[in-house]
Amino acid sequence: MNVCLLIHGFTGGEHEVSPLAEYLETQGYKVKRFTLQGHGGTKAELRDATRHHWIESAETELKQLLITSSHIHLIGFSTGALIAAHLVMKYPNQICSLTMLAAPVFPLNPQQIIRTLSKWSMVKAYIRNMFVVPSRATREFYRIVHESFTIYPHIHIPTLIVQGDQDHLVKLKSASYLAEHLGTPHTKVVIIPASGHLVCYAERKGEVFEAVQDWIDSHPVT
Repeated sequence: MNVCLLIHGFTGGEHEVSPLAEYLETQGYKVKRFTLQGHGGTKAELRDATRHHWIESAETELKQLLITSSHIHLIGFSTGALIAAHLVMKYPNQICSLTMLAAPVFPLNPQQIIRTLSKWSMVKAYIRNMFVVPSRATREFYRIVHESFTIYPHIHIPTLIVQGDQDHLVKLKSASYLAEHLGTPHTKVVIIPASGHLVCYAERKGEVFEAVQDWIDSHPVT
């Protein structure tokens, strides 16, 4: 049985990957979702959790799955994709495939983000989020973004890269950068038309689900 570990993004939660998780479950895969340390609770908990805590909490979930499964498919959304890449470095022989959804290789800065938001409601939500998220947590986000550049060349497992063409948080060139700089020649880039950052909720999310399923099925446990 294919076993998948899904990792959500910074300041997010399981809901960000739930549609994909539910789809994979209906296809007969074993799927694990969880909440990163510091997330889903208080502002103080988010402030006190470092990027190392995020990675450690994901590693704990991975270890649990490896007790009963010899190999895992890793699927990370946004910052979760970067966390997944770090796990691949530690467990290269236990990861069958990596899927990076909307990976923030080149995140937009606040001024760029506001310019890309199409509705005033989106602008207000983003500004509200700026005040809710502790500055310390934001610094941890940018640290893992920067540190991940040293990780990419050492990723040698098959990697699927998915990004929306209207992502208001991540520059579109992130996808092509990964394809060019990952250490594996076995990559595939899928750009989802008319999709923002939340690719699992895109109007054409079925294309995301099918691409992920095809990638997993193409790289089974050997």
